[in-house]
Amino acid sequence: MDSQLPSDLTSLSPRRRAPVPWGLSLSLLPPLLWMTLLYFVPIALLVSYSVWRLEAFDIVKEFSLVNFKTILTNAAYRTVIGRTVATALGVTLIDVSIALPLGYFIGRYGGRHRTLLTLFIILPLWSSYLVRVFAWKIILGYNGVLNTALVSLGILHQPSQMFLYNQFSTTLTFVHVWLPFMILPVITAFERLPTDLLEASADLNAPPLTTIRRIVLPLVLPGILAGSITVFSLTMGDFITPSLVGGPSGIMLGNVISSQFGVAYNWPLGAAFALVVMLIVFSGLALVLRRGGLESL
Repeated sequence: MDSQLPSDLTSLSPRRRAPVPWGLSLSLLPPLLWMTLLYFVPIALLVSYSVWRLEAFDIVKEFSLVNFKTILTNAAYRTVIGRTVATALGVTLIDVSIALPLGYFIGRYGGRHRTLLTLFIILPLWSSYLVRVFAWKIILGYNGVLNTALVSLGILHQPSQMFLYNQFSTTLTFVHVWLPFMILPVITAFERLPTDLLEASADLNAPPLTTIRRIVLPLVLPGILAGSITVFSLTMGDFITPSLVGGPSGIMLGNVISSQFGVAYNWPLGAAFALVVMLIVFSGLALVLRRGGLESL
C-alpha cells in the first residue's frame, strides 16, 4: 500500500511559514527604538506624573487621582476644556466648508494645472508657523491692515480693538494655519471619485443635491475625516496661537498645560491635563478609524 498522500490531501497540509529575514528585523530595530524612546517612554512618564501629586513644591510619587478630581471640580478648568473643544470643532467645520469646494475644483477640474494649484495650497506650509500667526496679528491689530482699510473707507471713525485678542481672532488664525491639512486629503478624495458614477447619476436625472448627498459625500467622506482629525488634534494641542492673538479670554488647554509645566511647576496637574487632551483626540481618532478615514492620510 502506497504511503504517500494524495496530491489533493498534500495541498491541504499546513505550510510552514518562512522565517523573517534577519536583515528585515535589523532594519526595523532603529524605528522601533526611536518610537520606544521618543513616544512610548514619554507617554508612560506622562501617565505616571498624572497620578502623582504636588505638595509644598515637592512631587509626591504616590498613586492619587487628586489631579483629575481638581480638573472635574474646578469650574474654570471645565470652562477651558469646553472652550478648547468648541474652538477645535468650529475650526474643523469651517475648514471643511472651505476645503470641499476648493478640493472639488482642483481634484475634478484642475487638469494640467492641478500640480500648480496644489502647490499653492502647500506653499504656506513652507513659511514659519510663527510668521503666519504674526501676520494675522499685524492684519487684525489696532494699527493693522484691517483697521487702516476700514478707517480709510469711512466705515470706522477710529481703529477698533474688536478684531484682536478674542475668540474671533483665535478661530480665524487657526482656520488659516491648518487649512492646508484639510484641503490636501480632500483633493485626494475627489481625485479618486469615479466619474462613471456621476455620469450614471446624471443619466438617471438625479438632482445635483441628490448626487452630492448620495454619491459624492459618501465617497469623499474618508478624506474629509482624515483632514478633520488632523485639524481637530492640532487645534486641541496648540498654545502659541491663543497666546499671541487670543488674549486672556482665549485661553485654551495648551496654555494651561504650558503654565502648569512652567510657571506653576505643577507637573502632575499638567500631565493630567495632557492626558485629557489625548483622551479627547483619541476618541475622535477612534470614530475616524471606524469610518475608514485614515485610508486617505
